[in-house]
Amino acid sequence: MREKETKRLRQNAKNLRSNMTEAEWALWYHLRAKCFCGVKFYRQKIVGNYIADFLSLNPKLIIELDGSQHAEQMEYDRIRTAYLEEQNFTVIRFWNDEVLRNIDMVLDVIFDVIHQNSPSPSENP
Repeated sequence: MREKETKRLRQNAKNLRSNMTEAEWALWYHLRAKCFCGVKFYRQKIVGNYIADFLSLNPKLIIELDGSQHAEQMEYDRIRTAYLEEQNFTVIRFWNDEVLRNIDMVLDVIFDVIHQNSPSPSENP
């Protein structure tokens, strides 16, 4: 990636962090500071040529929040998700409205995804 593009992407990520939507703030409240399952999440993190809304490196998870305008961006989102999955990230998406109206359901889904690949506790004989 060229230096000018990288600088522009970093500035865009910084602007997005400074201007989070109401839904992003609502979810960030639960994800920040390893508050959720002890997992470290970053907000508006650069991955390749894209900026992920919320990203965890362990597990490799990206959470995207979509507003109503995303219905028009389905092809872009498909290509973007394919790229992120090629980088071994699991990508899950929620509508902003879901986060604002049913945060418990959203957190349950995130919890399930985090723990789906976790080793199960060993059984004692």
